Amino acid sequence: MNRVVYIPLDERPCNYRYPKLLADMTDMEMLVPSKEILGDMKIPANVPRIIEWLESEILNSDYLIVSIDMLIYGGIVPSRLHELPLEECLRRLDVLKSLKEKNPQLQIYAYNLIMRVPAYSSSEEEPDYYEQYGEKIFRMGWLLDKKEQNLLEVEELKELEKILNEIPNPIKENYFNRRKTNITVTTQVLDMANNGFIDYLIIPLDDNSPFGFTAKEQRQLMHQVEHLNIMDKVNIYPGADEIACTLFARVFCESHKYIPEIFIRYSSTNGPFIIPRYEDRILSESIKSHITSAGGVIVHNERENDIILMVHSPAVGQNNMSESSFAIETRHRTYFSEVNIREFVQAIKYYTLKGKNVALADVAVGNGADHSLMQLLEKQGLLETLMAYAGWNTNGNTMGTVVSHAIISSYYRQEQPNYLEKQHLNLSVDRGLGLSVNSTQ
Repeated sequence: MNRVVYIPLDERPCNYRYPKLLADMTDMEMLVPSKEILGDMKIPANVPRIIEWLESEILNSDYLIVSIDMLIYGGIVPSRLHELPLEECLRRLDVLKSLKEKNPQLQIYAYNLIMRVPAYSSSEEEPDYYEQYGEKIFRMGWLLDKKEQNLLEVEELKELEKILNEIPNPIKENYFNRRKTNITVTTQVLDMANNGFIDYLIIPLDDNSPFGFTAKEQRQLMHQVEHLNIMDKVNIYPGADEIACTLFARVFCESHKYIPEIFIRYSSTNGPFIIPRYEDRILSESIKSHITSAGGVIVHNERENDIILMVHSPAVGQNNMSESSFAIETRHRTYFSEVNIREFVQAIKYYTLKGKNVALADVAVGNGADHSLMQLLEKQGLLETLMAYAGWNTNGNTMGTVVSHAIISSYYRQEQPNYLEKQHLNLSVDRGLGLSVNSTQ
């Protein structure tokens, strides 16, 4: 039995429970540190104890799936709040080199987020000053990025000068210093991938946009990946809380020599070309990254495949996308004219009757399931026929979890029918109960 040690991004169920439930579906063992040492929202984890636990478990393990943000900063929210000197951050990062030296056969699959820049003012998961200056910090980053690329209009230059004067210097210094530390750490993580200490790395873009601090840092890292010629070992795309599931699916595929073939079908003709809320690229390009990182391959054959991924997609993007909590009457007209739920559900029924493995990614609305789709699926008796389903938070969160679940389920349905069906249902029910739980972007 392959042994996987897992260091989660934080203590929330999507990071702490979901990957473990996924592993419980398989013949692989996953070890996770005690939740007591993983912190609580703004309270960072006990990193020294995590490192101590890691060192005690790693000698007899085959794989390590590790959140760099947890290993260094103590979690996703602490990564936005910390005051750690760069030297301490790099010392903690060097632990991975030590683990690899102690166990040369260990394969390390890591992920390291680019720090997000919310477009609103709230200090719930950001520094206290974000309550007053959050929206201005976002706008400052957007305009500075455009200025650096010589894309700034005259009126935007005036706006930038005004914002720079309005944000106090100590706040700007604090914010810029933290971003500088974090991006420096990530460049070192890329060097570790280049030097063989990290076998595969995902750099998720946490709540990003076409311009701004995250966009600028993404370009910097993409250029470094290109110069180092490590494109085969690194992927950069929108996501966060689903990445551990994705990495476990990749570990599973590699250990079982399985390359799942996935056919994709959308509920909207425009869906593949829509840029979802909280992301910077069209939906179909994001899906490519999720499937590739999880170990699968996209095929264009609806008859011969391992999985049919049904993507309930919006026909309008960004701020015009609806949220699951919004009243149906507030939806953009395209939800009624350019998304065909009736045909989509009919196709799900058809594929199911043909004995296909059908998975559903429900990303037409943000932060939850589309009630219109759920009602029709329930009425048709199709909910329980789905091999995997997700509909929560961002497109990336949904896509990563449903793809990972579908990949593992499809393997066992082919190789060992009915194997661990109870664990499969446990994951589906556990996630279903958590659909309305607020989760960090």
